[in-house]
Amino acid sequence: MHRLFTSVNIQIMSKNKGKAKAAAEATKSTPAKEEAGPITVDKTGNICIQILAKPGAKQNGITGIGSEGVGVQIAAPPSEGEANAELVKFLSKVLGLRKSDVSLDKGSRSRNKIILISKGASTVEAIEQLLRKESES
Repeated sequence: MHRLFTSVNIQIMSKNKGKAKAAAEATKSTPAKEEAGPITVDKTGNICIQILAKPGAKQNGITGIGSEGVGVQIAAPPSEGEANAELVKFLSKVLGLRKSDVSLDKGSRSRNKIILISKGASTVEAIEQLLRKESES
């Protein structure tokens, strides 16, 4: 009687090693994304501006533009929507747009807000230029 022995190589891979390998391969094939600024365009074509609101200031103004948002001080108290209404009014004036083209999207009770500019009302470049000009004055 002959016995036939075969050798079988079994590779055991831990779950973490497989995930790490897959993640490493994904980062190799995926190009690095540019860091998005505070002014972007959403999938519907509206321009979104991330706002860092500072209500209760002495006067309205743009305090700075950073990667996390546009700093805006508002001369209205943060109660009963007064600061939000003043923010929309102030930004429409700075950007030379109708108030109906500027609306508050998110963050009505937060200091971090997103302002929407209606599709076709302006361009990202024009808005950024106007905000920078206002922040320097």
